[in-house]
Amino acid sequence: MALTSGPHARAPMTSQFRIRIAPSIRGIDARQWDSCANPDAADITPVQEEPQDERFNPFISHAFLAALEDSGAVGHGSGWLPTHVLVEDSAGRLLAAAPTYLKAHSMGEYVFDHAWADAYERAGLDYYPKLQVAVPFTPATGRRLLVAPGGGEEARAALILGLRQWREQAQASSIHVTFPTKAEWLALGEAGFLRRTGQQFHFVNQGYSSFEDFLSDLASRKRKMIRRERKDALTDGITIETLTGADIGEAHWDAFFKFYMDTGARKWGRPYLNRRFFSEIGKSLGPHILLVMAKRGGRYIAGALNLIGRDALYGRYWGAIEEHPFLHFEVCYYQAIDYAIAHKLKRVEAGAQGEHKLARGYVAVTTYSAHDIADARFATAIDDYLARERLAIDEQLAEYTELAPFKKS
Repeated sequence: MALTSGPHARAPMTSQFRIRIAPSIRGIDARQWDSCANPDAADITPVQEEPQDERFNPFISHAFLAALEDSGAVGHGSGWLPTHVLVEDSAGRLLAAAPTYLKAHSMGEYVFDHAWADAYERAGLDYYPKLQVAVPFTPATGRRLLVAPGGGEEARAALILGLRQWREQAQASSIHVTFPTKAEWLALGEAGFLRRTGQQFHFVNQGYSSFEDFLSDLASRKRKMIRRERKDALTDGITIETLTGADIGEAHWDAFFKFYMDTGARKWGRPYLNRRFFSEIGKSLGPHILLVMAKRGGRYIAGALNLIGRDALYGRYWGAIEEHPFLHFEVCYYQAIDYAIAHKLKRVEAGAQGEHKLARGYVAVTTYSAHDIADARFATAIDDYLARERLAIDEQLAEYTELAPFKKS
């Protein structure tokens, strides 16, 4: 589908570009998409040298988004309808792209706008459909305005234009760009999007040589607590296995899926992903997967799924079929720190929420989102709310910094 109508269609930049909507990532050449998404990596082979400033982010790779679609986790019936916005040159070469979904609800986003939807409904307006520029079910920061090398600011401006044109054509209430980089957040703000902030807890690797080196940065009481938790987590004959690449088989995915379903059913009511998804990413992204599994009595009892980027380890899902003290902390947090230090990764992003991460060496960081609201009255009201919310987030981040478990200089 080409977009040629709308109030911005006569802007000079449109003479250089064609904007179209792709209803599936499978209709987009994988190499061209990945040249926009991860321009520093010609393929998805893990890089062994020191991390670079421009990381490989597995979530925005063609392989990860295709796994979501191929497994049916997104698509018809899920409320996440793929409508990826593309900017091409006259020869059909992809210059920029945005992973975009037409949403029929606000689930699986981790940036909450339910109050906005309720206000729209009370005013007699339709909040859905809306456009979501995001990686479904994934609260991990990464580029969202994917511009190929050489595309430049004009291609990015054309991509923002295309998003707004598609919003009008789809009769969507709004565009929501969630977990972009700070640079993109600032650029979207300059383009008239409303700016929102949030917070997560990340482990930041200060060049540690070992886990004990990391512990030496903590206050004595916290060091003792973590050592005790790691020891107690492995009582009752529990052992830990870390698996990646070809070491991960279907039996591992079978076990992990049971953990995922148990936790998902208790926390969310209906888990977002299905069994096929895990097999799909195992095949296409195996070298970028770290599966941490806990075993007792000859069977797996708990596990955590991480994805490996160029300079970050991304913790995503955890589950267990047996309850053991501190096992969650060991499998999800301490094993991730161990891996990041050993592989010289800059940080561990441990997902949304979780103040308990603070006491375990994770620090509070700012996350970002940007929102384009079609109705000017609601845009004004939401903008006022977001200004106050940003101040509250800043105050909370300052408080978390004071509570960090590191030695006071």
